[in-house]
Amino acid sequence: MYKAKVNITLRKSILDPKGKAAYQALQNLGLKKIEDVRIGKFIEINIDASSEEEAHKLAQTACTELLSNEVMEDYQITIESN
Repeated sequence: MYKAKVNITLRKSILDPKGKAAYQALQNLGLKKIEDVRIGKFIEINIDASSEEEAHKLAQTACTELLSNEVMEDYQITIESN
């Protein structure tokens, strides 16, 4: 059994209104050293696979077919064994 941890973020070229709002709120709180904020998604997937490589392939398929919008988002997958 493996656990895939997936971080999905908007591509740098895509405007991030939630990130902009969070950035402005942090600036208003006096946190002036924060220079940028990007908001994304974090997803954990339990995968019953025979190898780490198979688990990664299954997680990647889940990302490309459903979990992320490849036109607007990037994703990173980390696989851990349970």
